[in-house]
Parts: sequence; structure tokens; C-alpha cells
Amino acid sequence: MLATVAAILFGLALLLELLGENIQNLITTRTLTLAGLLFLALHAAGYGSRGRR
Repeated sequence: MLATVAAILFGLALLLELLGENIQNLITTRTLTLAGLLFLALHAAGYGSRGRR
């Protein structure tokens, strides 16, 4: 689940980078990339997984 969120954030960051846009100077491509990395790290740590191992 968290990996999917990370993929969506990376996709939005790529789209904004290609268009050269920012969302009200608050959400930039760097912000989306860092948020995507956070969700990817949480996924790798095991948070958000459905089953326990």
C-alpha cells in the first residue's frame, strides 16, 4: 500500500518536473520526491503490509 502511494508521488513529481510547474510554491517536485522516499522507506521497514510474518 505504501509503495503504491510512493509510486503515485513519484509520478506526480515527474509530471510537475516535465511541465515546469509548482503548486503555490508549497508543493514542489522536491517535496513530492522526499514524500515518496518517506513512503518507500516505510514500506521497506514493513509498515502498511497486510499480513504479519
